[in-house]
Amino acid sequence: MTFDDDVAHGRLTFGQNEPGHGRGHYTHGHEAPVLAAHSRRTATNSAAYLLDHLYPGMNLLDVGFGPGTLTLDLAEKVAPGTVVGIENSQAPFATARANAAKRGNVTTRFEFADVLDLPYPEDSFDVVHAHQVLQHVSDPVRALREMARVCRPGGWVAARDADYGAMSWYPDIPAVAEWRDVYRVIAMGNGGEPDAGRHMRAWANAAGLRNARITVTTWCYADAESCAWWGESQAQRVESETFRREARDVGLDKDDVARLARGWREWAKSQDAFFLIPHTEILAHP
Repeated sequence: MTFDDDVAHGRLTFGQNEPGHGRGHYTHGHEAPVLAAHSRRTATNSAAYLLDHLYPGMNLLDVGFGPGTLTLDLAEKVAPGTVVGIENSQAPFATARANAAKRGNVTTRFEFADVLDLPYPEDSFDVVHAHQVLQHVSDPVRALREMARVCRPGGWVAARDADYGAMSWYPDIPAVAEWRDVYRVIAMGNGGEPDAGRHMRAWANAAGLRNARITVTTWCYADAESCAWWGESQAQRVESETFRREARDVGLDKDDVARLARGWREWAKSQDAFFLIPHTEILAHP
């Protein structure tokens, strides 16, 4: 039996813990391997579609700041404008603040807030940005509406999300394919949509965003150094307590998890390794 067979026939079920229901739950968690990987995100490699629309003095809200590297890059683009980053978990705050201190940034604020109920008045920001957030929330249309509400007329609502179902790779390591199946089931059980990319235009339309510009860019790993990093990064995420706990909730044991991690390391060692992640981007006025 394959993992998909087990899901289809109801042999894998989700735990009934609170995070998997209601407002959604951040599937990756905030453990060291995740924060380390997310720290490689920059304005150039993760928000290029937005950069031409930024200028000094803008006020910007960054939804889901993680380790803060992308937020701080955006802050440099709009300085001396005000930048606020928000998270709905306390876990990444220390890392983000440490990264701000390393850069000498004493003005960017990191605050606790929920994108489904933003604690800011209407028209508070010139730009409201979210990177890899909508795939994790239980109501992405409501999230976009809230982002638009706090964005001034003529400002920019910007969001970018991956599409797990559209990822492609070579060589065809069975354990990597199984990892994707497992991840997608976990993410959906947590109230998210791992294939967010293909839904972005529909979500933007449903949220009432005007004349949304839809673009697609990719992350591509196709050289020895980047493949070695990506494969090891994913293996460490699989081995993290967060993934192991959630994998147990859908019926995997420690041997299954170990097999998935080995698959990632096997993929990374191939001289032909290739991995492509497509991302869909929304850029719209509220």
